[in-house]
Amino acid sequence: MRILRHLGLSAAAAVSAALLCAAPAVATVPASAGGGGHPPYPIGREQVFDLVVHPTQASSIDVGTPGPSQGDEFVISGDLLKGSATVGTFGEVCTLTRVGPVTDSFDQQCVGTLVLPDGDITFQGLISVTAAGPGDINVAITGGTGRYRTAHGFIHAVITNTMDTNLTVHLIL
Repeated sequence: MRILRHLGLSAAAAVSAALLCAAPAVATVPASAGGGGHPPYPIGREQVFDLVVHPTQASSIDVGTPGPSQGDEFVISGDLLKGSATVGTFGEVCTLTRVGPVTDSFDQQCVGTLVLPDGDITFQGLISVTAAGPGDINVAITGGTGRYRTAHGFIHAVITNTMDTNLTVHLIL
């Protein structure tokens, strides 16, 4: 369960998310860009920017037999950072959908929301994990609210340490 607990804390938002985990208006515009906090891109063009997911709360729910099993869940929440500034929060739930014959081999379905000043961005994706780790993590942006109500695209996540995950958000409005 150690790698599961680590992945739940780190993949937030990978994901979860979800990384899930994706796009504060504050984070999409460099300080020198101006524009009232909105990206200087036309609607329909891809906007790419980076965030860091920093979990502050995490819980695991072990169903069935003790240890990794289908249906186990991780519930994660925390802060979204751009540099040292907190620009939002996130919440994510990952459910194990497949457990392989090797203890540290499984798939998890992650669903999450990035809460940002101008609205929310939702994401979802299936993440496969082996003993070597989760490998490439990409989840789909599935929608949003407010400024992000027409959001789509994807989020690429890279686990940087036992707590933080770097997100590269590819957002299309």
